[in-house]
Amino acid sequence: MSRLYGDPIEVWVRDGRPAQFVWRDRLYTVREIEDHWVVAREWWKTSDADPGERRFWRVGAAAGKEVGTYELRFDTASGGWLLLRAWD
Repeated sequence: MSRLYGDPIEVWVRDGRPAQFVWRDRLYTVREIEDHWVVAREWWKTSDADPGERRFWRVGAAAGKEVGTYELRFDTASGGWLLLRAWD
């Protein structure tokens, strides 16, 4: 079962992929990339230079002994990350 969040997170990227993130004051280490996709929408554009993209990553990550699956979103316009969903 998954839960929706939409919480802002801090993400460290390595080779263009999320490697670690902080969510609710806990550091998570990405163990595997399960899926990656890009969605582009014209109405997401904030300027002519903005591609209007949101990049999504479904990752397996661990904080200590706690392991889970998380969906992260990168907003190309703002450069910000969100944790959108977590699976039990």
